[in-house]
Amino acid sequence: MRIRKGDQVQVISGKDRGKKGRVLKLDLRKGRAIVEGVNIVKKHARPNPQRGIQGGVIEQEAAVHLSNLMPLDPASGRPTRVGHKILAEDAGRRRKLRIARRSGMELDR
Repeated sequence: MRIRKGDQVQVISGKDRGKKGRVLKLDLRKGRAIVEGVNIVKKHARPNPQRGIQGGVIEQEAAVHLSNLMPLDPASGRPTRVGHKILAEDAGRRRKLRIARRSGMELDR
């Protein structure tokens, strides 16, 4: 996967083009992600005292399509493409690591 939860990303197209944020939630079936501070919409909430919801107009993040997001390079903070490097491990398992094509640094924690 090109983008994962917790990644720093930049919006490359749409009304929020150029904004940066952290991925809060991913929906891989729909191919969408919720990014912190991006695609803010107003939602009208009905009060619910049992849940402690006051009601009124609430602003929250809406989902953005994954094709409109690009991960940020950890070295420069600029958008980068994602490459993969395969690490050989001792138990016969191979591990795939995401790397930034711009600098070659690891994107995985």
